[in-house]
Amino acid sequence: MNEDLGLAELLGAEAVGQPGQRRFRLFVQTTYNSAVMWMEKEQLNSLSLALDRFLAQITEGQMLRTEAQAGGRPIAAGMPTDFPRQPTYEFQVGQMKVNYDERAMRFLLSAVPLEIIMERGQEPQVLMNEDEAVSFLFTHEQARYLSSTISLVVSSGRLVCPLCRTPLDGGPHACVKQNGHREIVQVEEGEEDE
Repeated sequence: MNEDLGLAELLGAEAVGQPGQRRFRLFVQTTYNSAVMWMEKEQLNSLSLALDRFLAQITEGQMLRTEAQAGGRPIAAGMPTDFPRQPTYEFQVGQMKVNYDERAMRFLLSAVPLEIIMERGQEPQVLMNEDEAVSFLFTHEQARYLSSTISLVVSSGRLVCPLCRTPLDGGPHACVKQNGHREIVQVEEGEEDE
């Protein structure tokens, strides 16, 4: 049975762990329920891009995310300390759907849980049961805030190669976009002689 949580009172995203080993989650709290939805970085980023497109289209370009900020990038706020320790629902997301209800002027996000079944001597089976989907509504302002928060969370990890978008770990990088035809030079800044 698809579980409708209602209108979100609290909605956010965060990364847990150190860059390179982070896990990503979306969290929502409504009047009576709460949910923590774990997902891949790409899923979270895709949600942010989808919300940006919806907002630009709905508001005819009047509500766009502002990227330029003075004084460096702010740190995204994480899950509040008063968020329930045992949420009503907690699962790995297999699929997400975002819709917009024009009459109610609300977004609807539906997340389908992913379940991996591992039996001895067999290949793991991946199941997505749409009957167990969790959905909730949220406002334009919450969508804009969530999109900006996701952008900060995603970009606060490891630096990526500007050509191939592969994470850089500080060592030499074999960029597939350069196809091995150019030598990769890594510039290290040392301390200046006094």
